[in-house]
Amino acid sequence: MTQPTDIRGEHLPTALFLAASNVPVLPLRGGKVPFGNCGRCANNACGGRPNMKTPGPCACPHPCHGWAAATTDPNVVNAPTWAWAWRDAAAVAYHPGGAGLTVVDLDNAEAIAWARANLPATRTVPTTRGEHWIYRGAMQSANAVRPGVDIKSTMAYARWLGPGASTITALPDVVRALAVKEPIAVRPAAVTVPAPVGGGECPHRTPAYLDRGIAMAEQRITEASSAVHATVYRAFLAVLSTHGRCGCLTEAHTVRLFTAAQAKGESARHCTDAWTNALTRLGLSHV
Repeated sequence: MTQPTDIRGEHLPTALFLAASNVPVLPLRGGKVPFGNCGRCANNACGGRPNMKTPGPCACPHPCHGWAAATTDPNVVNAPTWAWAWRDAAAVAYHPGGAGLTVVDLDNAEAIAWARANLPATRTVPTTRGEHWIYRGAMQSANAVRPGVDIKSTMAYARWLGPGASTITALPDVVRALAVKEPIAVRPAAVTVPAPVGGGECPHRTPAYLDRGIAMAEQRITEASSAVHATVYRAFLAVLSTHGRCGCLTEAHTVRLFTAAQAKGESARHCTDAWTNALTRLGLSHV
């Protein structure tokens, strides 16, 4: 292993050791956050996402995309283009999911007590205020799954605080279950669906026709893997364009649509706004 020069900072040897162990690493600045975009990628010109949750198509070796910049390539870690970051780094971070790991971040004594009573023992690493419990296996990351407990795995980074103690055990189902959001039973704000314009006929040849339209909209929302906001709006627009002028839509139908949207993480307010905007777009809001 090449001995790094002093100008690269005290954290580079640790980063190179982790990279050699197949643990993707990246530097953190003060405040435990990734470095900002590099000059070449200023204002996300390369296509990187501002929220740093999804890497853009940029092949730039600078640490400019949060967790997505984490790498195991020693040539990248030790590259001159990263020298400025390691020189100014306050800590080393790693991408747990990229290493096939999950970190249960316990932020206080109460969270630690809960973990000891409910989770299988595994490797633990002391933190400033609590502990990291590390399991073998990757999963969806999630914040605030319960008071003082975050899960860091895929599309997330964790600060490297040392190897810890005890043996790493397999990721248990009880931890996976913490990240699963249960659908929220929603009673949306009352929405008045206008009567047909100009005496138009009802297009619902049978009740099943309307129900099938609602089911298709629910499926479209549920299967959205990205752009959920836009998908919800388009689904609402499609339902209202076909079923919004005859007065057949009931509160039960809107509850089904709102519930599907909220199960994907949408707020009740966004659902109401999307519904209102769709009504306006179709000219139904003032009929």
